[in-house]
Amino acid sequence: MDHGRGGQNAGVPPEPLDDAHARPDGLSDDVVEAVGKLSEALERVERARGALYEFHQLIGGADALLDDVVDGLGRTGQHELADRIRSELIGLNVLPGRWTFQVVEEFDAGYYATFRALEQATREQTTAGRRHVFEAELKQRRRTRGRPGHEATPNQSP
Repeated sequence: MDHGRGGQNAGVPPEPLDDAHARPDGLSDDVVEAVGKLSEALERVERARGALYEFHQLIGGADALLDDVVDGLGRTGQHELADRIRSELIGLNVLPGRWTFQVVEEFDAGYYATFRALEQATREQTTAGRRHVFEAELKQRRRTRGRPGHEATPNQSP
C-alpha cells in the first residue's frame, strides 16, 4: 500500500488530524501500515458485498420479467416455450439449493462477518479502535499546510 511519501511536507513527522485518527503512543510504522492494509482489504470486501447485492437484485428483477415473457409467449401461441420457461427457469436455483437471497445471507453471516470482526479486533488491539490512522498520517504528509482546501479537519482554517 505505497501511497507515497511525497508532497509539501515530505520528511515532516505527521501530526494527528484529531484524536479519532491519532496514532497511539509507541505504535510502529509497520503496525500502522499493516492495519491500514487490513482496512483497505475490508473496503474491497465491502465493494464485493455491494456487487453481490447488485447481483441479487439483478437476478430477482430478471426473474420477475419472466412472468411477462411467459404471458407474451402464451398470447402468441408459443405455449411450449412458455411452459418450458415456466417450469425450467422460473424459480430455478442460481446455485445448488440456493436463490440469491440465500447466497447473500450465507456470505453476510460467514465470510463478511468474520472479516469485519477480525478487522475490528485488530484495530482494537493495535490502534485503540481508531480507523484510518495510516490515511490520516498520509493526509498530514501530503497536504500543504496553510493552503485553502488543504485543511487538516473540516472546521480548521487554512
